[in-house]
This record gives sequence, C-alpha cells and structure tokens, in this order.
Amino acid sequence: MYRSLIIDDEKPVQIAISKLGKWHHYNIKMPETANNGSQGLKIMREIRPSIVFVDMNMPIMDGCSFLNIASKEFPDCKFIVVSGYDSFSYAHQALRCGAIDYLLKPIEEKSLNAAIEKALSQINPEGTLPGNANISETLSPNDVIQNIREYIESNYCQNFKISVFEEKYHFSSAYLTKLFRSTYGYSIYEYVLKIRMERAKELLENPDIKILDISERLGYTDNHYFSKAFKNYYNISPSQYRNDYLKSKQP
Repeated sequence: MYRSLIIDDEKPVQIAISKLGKWHHYNIKMPETANNGSQGLKIMREIRPSIVFVDMNMPIMDGCSFLNIASKEFPDCKFIVVSGYDSFSYAHQALRCGAIDYLLKPIEEKSLNAAIEKALSQINPEGTLPGNANISETLSPNDVIQNIREYIESNYCQNFKISVFEEKYHFSSAYLTKLFRSTYGYSIYEYVLKIRMERAKELLENPDIKILDISERLGYTDNHYFSKAFKNYYNISPSQYRNDYLKSKQP
C-alpha cells in the first residue's frame, strides 16, 4: 500500500485533500500531515511516502527549499504542489524545483485525483532504495563515518545491520563501530537509538498521534518494546511523558 503526505500550514487545505482524495481506490493509506517543510522532511524519513503534496508558502521552510532537499533525498517520490497563486512563473518555479504537477486552491476533487493518477503512473515500484548511491573508492575512513551518520539521520526508522555498511565500504563492523564511537561518542546502534528517542519525544508532545503509531513510525514492530526502550532511555514511560508534558502546558 502506498503512503502519502500533505505539507501545508493551512488546516482546511489538509482536510480538503484528505477528504477529496480517492485513497482507498488508489491503494493509498490516508495521508499524514505536516505544517512546514522542516517537519515534512522528518515525517518523510519515517514513513517514506510515494506521493507528497506541498504548499509553496510556509513558515520555517518554504515549498521550494523543501523540494530542493526532498527531491534529491527521495528521488522516487512524486511531489505535487498546492498553491493559491495562479501564475505561470510560480508554477514554472514549482516544476523546476522538482514537482510533477501544480494544483490551485481551493482544491477540486477532479483535479486532485487526476494529479494522484499522474503520480502513480510515474512511480516505479522497483526503484532503488534511498542511500544506495555508488560509493567512491577514494573515501577516507572519516568520510565513511560521516556518510554513515548522515544515513542514520535520514533512515533511523529503518531496521538495518552494521554488516550493510561493512559490505558497502569494505571495512569490518568492529572497525566501523570503533571509529564511529571515537568520532561521535556513540556506537552506531547507540546513535540510532538516540535519534529515535529524541524524535519520539517530539512526537509524544502531539496528543493527536497515538503512541502505537509513533512506535510504528520509528521502526518498532512491537509497541511494548518501544515503550520499554523509551523508559530505559529516559526513565519514564511514553504515556507518562506525554501526560507530564501536556500538564506543563496547561495555563
């Protein structure tokens, strides 16, 4: 089943796209939502959507800045711009930044589903996975460790083994682990856990996201195991952390 994401700081637009899209018909799960490009990138790294709807005017990170980053990091993803500006130059900019289509607000059902069909027609199910680019034989050990750190920060919700890096960079797992720890102060697995737990706290602060969904989004197939990992890391359960956080925000 395909995944999708809506990135727009206007809640009515998020609701309109969610309601008007024929998701079940196209074998697409109901879209996740984000309020800006920065938040959208984090969610993309967690759910790996095939289709992303993105507004061009947003706070923190606008649509074009987002597309310049996301289209390189997720080359197989199809981006559809939604905008209130009916301008050729604006549409041209969006397409130049990596979008495959341009929808005007207010969103119309026919145009939306036509754009979804266009995106699906371009999706290649056999596309290469993120992070599998060719590796130069001239990389230094420090370059390799930096590449591994960057890979983890983009793929922390994926379950992988250090042996993957061993095969990719032709260094032993023991050597890579030792070098990573000496550079960043964590083993490779410890760094994955650190990134996951920090993201878990961010997601728990949103009461609209179920803890079970957070667990799945971060790569845990067992919610009990996620709760145990979180409690071991922060000495507090996910539910208690959420309750304490929400209480602290009450007037």
